[in-house]
Amino acid sequence: MRRWRALIAVAAIALAGASTVAAPAMAAPSVYQPAKNTDWQWMLNGTLNTNNATQMGTGVTAWNGDAPPGDNPKLYDIDGIENTASTISTLHGLGDHAICYIEVGSAGNYYTAAQEGIPTTYYAQLKNAGDLGNKLSGYKEYFININASSAVSIIEAMIQQQCSAKGFDAVETDLDETFGNNEGKTGFTITQANEETYLDTLANYMHGLGLGWIAKNLDDTENASFVNAMQPYAQGMISEQCNQYNTCSYLTSFLSAGKWIGNAEYKDDPGTFCPTDNSADINGIYFPNTNLTGPRQPCR
Repeated sequence: MRRWRALIAVAAIALAGASTVAAPAMAAPSVYQPAKNTDWQWMLNGTLNTNNATQMGTGVTAWNGDAPPGDNPKLYDIDGIENTASTISTLHGLGDHAICYIEVGSAGNYYTAAQEGIPTTYYAQLKNAGDLGNKLSGYKEYFININASSAVSIIEAMIQQQCSAKGFDAVETDLDETFGNNEGKTGFTITQANEETYLDTLANYMHGLGLGWIAKNLDDTENASFVNAMQPYAQGMISEQCNQYNTCSYLTSFLSAGKWIGNAEYKDDPGTFCPTDNSADINGIYFPNTNLTGPRQPCR
């Protein structure tokens, strides 16, 4: 399915499904809510070098003519496991915010326990608990049984250890729409209600840690009820190629609520989508490669 996957290994990233979803818990006042027009950078290929202008996405003139430093990123979405607390501290010192990228719907055996800084890797914990299902097509990853309470606990521990403890401001959850085999056959029965319960649980956990939730590609499902149900819990969302795949209309509830939206396009020239994104108050960026190594052409 369309959504970013690094060509190098990325971090590995429930309760039993209920027929109804509880009302969203109010986020604590300290939870980071990006302003709707916040400029951003997506750099997931390894550790962010804060001294590298290309990786930082600075010094680039936007499609609409906005020039640096005014259009330099103020929000950085980077890998939660590969980046350290010192990187987050450096970003904060620059007056920037940081989003912690993790996977919550699949897991791969990419890192050692030492690299993750824990006794047993998250992948091994999930495997030992019997919470891994079918292989995700094209990747050395396996779907997570999001209905298992053990899986929820492991993912929550990852959020605490890799995102909260390092000082991140928010969490991006990849593979957060595996219900109904949206990303392939999981090996589990995962309904929309199951997915909503899982994401609600994770979002409330993040909020309890003072972290915002940035959802990922919810529009991929082309399921307005799902997107709308998740909107109250999230502080924003990242979409990939919503213009190319004609799914931007599913972002309406987020935009109406004043939530931040980042859109990544890879194929089309900025001139084909930037007018639409700018008009809709979507923070569109053209990334010349799906490796997300740093180069970017923001719309505004």
